[in-house]
Amino acid sequence: MPDAAPHAAVPPRPVRTLDEHAAAVLALAGPTPVQAVPLADALGLALATDVASTVDLPPWDNSAMDGYALRATDLVAGAVLDVADDVPAGDTRSVHVPAGAAVRIMTGAPLPAGADTVLPVERTDGGTGRVRVDDVVAAGAHVRRRGEDVRAGQVLLHAGDVLGAGALGLLAATGHGRVDVHRRPRVAVLSTGSELVAAGQPLAHGQIHESNGVQLAAAARAAGAEVVDVVVVPDDVRAVQDALAALAARADLVVTTGGVSVGAYDVVRDALTAVGAAELVHVRVQPGRPQATGRLADGTPVVALPGNPVSAFVSFEVFVRPLVRHMLGASRTRRRTLRARLVGEVRSPQGRRQLLRGALDLSGPEPRVAAVGGPGSHLLGALATADALIDLPEPVTHVTPGQTVTVIDLREHDA
Repeated sequence: MPDAAPHAAVPPRPVRTLDEHAAAVLALAGPTPVQAVPLADALGLALATDVASTVDLPPWDNSAMDGYALRATDLVAGAVLDVADDVPAGDTRSVHVPAGAAVRIMTGAPLPAGADTVLPVERTDGGTGRVRVDDVVAAGAHVRRRGEDVRAGQVLLHAGDVLGAGALGLLAATGHGRVDVHRRPRVAVLSTGSELVAAGQPLAHGQIHESNGVQLAAAARAAGAEVVDVVVVPDDVRAVQDALAALAARADLVVTTGGVSVGAYDVVRDALTAVGAAELVHVRVQPGRPQATGRLADGTPVVALPGNPVSAFVSFEVFVRPLVRHMLGASRTRRRTLRARLVGEVRSPQGRRQLLRGALDLSGPEPRVAAVGGPGSHLLGALATADALIDLPEPVTHVTPGQTVTVIDLREHDA
């Protein structure tokens, strides 16, 4: 039998708004320690300091085209010029263009001294010893000037910026081989329930496949975390306590799912209460009313989410994901929101902030969104097709087709 017993009475819990609970969760931890990492390992991490360029970019005047470097004063249609030299990209020599001559040059090669213009090869006869000017260009054409993109000492990126492919390319181009970043937060996931069986295993009557652990681990990785473990334990208080202690030794944050409501066998609630640093609350939100936060014996923060799959998913998005982004050191912790026209109608319980799964359509002149899936927090069928959350304030009970609603865009990826 599980190590639990029916409760004679459940003490009332504090009630919070969604924003109040989100703030409480965000306060559980600060950014992770700073480390210097090679650019190859920095994708998705957040800068710990501002980063400035070490060089001008381009570092010298260079050609934007394959063609001929020359003096603009020698650009006369029909003129034939001696080709004094060839300058390929990567040539480190000091090359000079005499008056009345040209130097054959490739894209990206340094502009020879004396030259101020590049004539594309397409406007010539392509000669190698002598070249004929078939068509002229403006003075200074097709020359990339030193520092026209970036100046040495210019701040490129700021602390808190999350490094994507473009940012990493810029850092490499401006001389940076390593950067100071906050290391990935180490997150452990604990899923509870004696009815849970690993995916792929046969089910007995009364059993279900475990999915919350898989879902939350994936969401944590997508947010930028390193998932150090995913553990499934039965409804046994001692087993939950032992698992929490083991996970705390490896993680910066423990996320649990299930066992946090007011039922007789809600063992996470009992395990956290035994630790002595748990805060059990009800949040005026649907789905995801029962929530808990706390600290384990060694101080590791824990966020306890409901066990219904949709509740767990939505709760992670609005409570845990911002915390993971904050621990990552990202200056922006929340997803983008936008306004969209509602397709169909929706209803919401009075006094609850409703977060409905939605399908976002950005193909028209203005964004549109349609609710997908039923209201039940156990209904997983539409979760995979949802790419937005329709955010309805507490006072709203009914929204008609065509009205504008606030949408949390789940398709946005910044990790």
